[in-house]
Amino acid sequence: KITTKIKSNKKNINNTIKNENIKDNNNIRSNNLNEDIKLKLNIDKNISTINIADNINTINNTNEKNFTNNYNVNTENLGEDNIRRIKDFVYRGGGAVGICAGAYLFSNTPEYSCLAINGAQAIDLEHDNRGHGVTAFTLTEDGKKVFGEYADVDTLYCMYYEGPVFVPAPNDTIKYVELATMQSDVHEEGGAPANMTNNRPFCIGNHYGKGKVFSVIAHPEATPGKMWMIARMVRWTMSGDTDEDLKQLVSKQRFGQSKDVKNHLLANKEILMSVDDLKFEADCFKKLVYGKEEEKLEAMKWLKAHYSWDAKRWIQGLLYDNSPEVRAVAAEYIADIHYLTFLKDVRAAIQVETNEKARQRMQKCLDRLNALLPQ
Repeated sequence: KITTKIKSNKKNINNTIKNENIKDNNNIRSNNLNEDIKLKLNIDKNISTINIADNINTINNTNEKNFTNNYNVNTENLGEDNIRRIKDFVYRGGGAVGICAGAYLFSNTPEYSCLAINGAQAIDLEHDNRGHGVTAFTLTEDGKKVFGEYADVDTLYCMYYEGPVFVPAPNDTIKYVELATMQSDVHEEGGAPANMTNNRPFCIGNHYGKGKVFSVIAHPEATPGKMWMIARMVRWTMSGDTDEDLKQLVSKQRFGQSKDVKNHLLANKEILMSVDDLKFEADCFKKLVYGKEEEKLEAMKWLKAHYSWDAKRWIQGLLYDNSPEVRAVAAEYIADIHYLTFLKDVRAAIQVETNEKARQRMQKCLDRLNALLPQ
């Protein structure tokens, strides 16, 4: 399989493409630490780095099976030959996972740069910036077989950031299966209409030639307690379709020691960021940089409670704030949202921490982060 993270003309894209006929299954390579670790949560592979040229070379190299790469691209700057290579790679028995704009990329949407490999069409593109936040979704009966750990959960919640609104693409011969359904009605920004996102596909799966394609409109990889679902999607593209295949899909996945890896209660309510929320969020960011200790603590409390999408990059530097309390709370923030990208930062901050109480709290956070990884 090939795993790629792409930035299209609108969004960030994560795609996974795999080839069942390639022998070496020991390496997943990436230059995006966060995405790699999230895959590593559930896939026992080694990780290294490749570049965009290696992506296409690996498609044609039967000595490689797995890799991950990251680059800025849409179908125009992929080039026609590379588009053909990617589609052929999946068609002859590979697999692909598209996350958010990756799902856009896989769709068959008129006047949009896409590969047309998932049988869906994105609609209401004129209101693409409709909003973001924690959204509700439900698994279909087919989806419960794929994500068996959540089969008995009535409603689940996941980070969403302006993902596509899908309908079946007219006259497309590819037919997808809806595995989960979006329940939230997101129309907080951009003049988006109501009742557009709800009761639409949240994630879909389909065959493309001999290969398989999985598309999800939201961001499980950015949601505490849901990151493991990305690896399940990858595994789904590598599995058969019988009930026994799906049982094996569920039973053979490895997890870390922490009960929070699959804890659906960590993000368990709808939180849609309103325009007023976004203004308050921006003010919180300023306080993280220029505020006093108490202001920084209050800002982090609000941002964490609202699962702020952009807050992560502001928290990193607070591990080295002048205040020991701010440093400790920043580490707790990172651990609470499972932001494994900053695992090394927490470890480094502990090494230079001079306040013993803060150091102990930060060590507990590091232990929690490490417990999310498979043993």
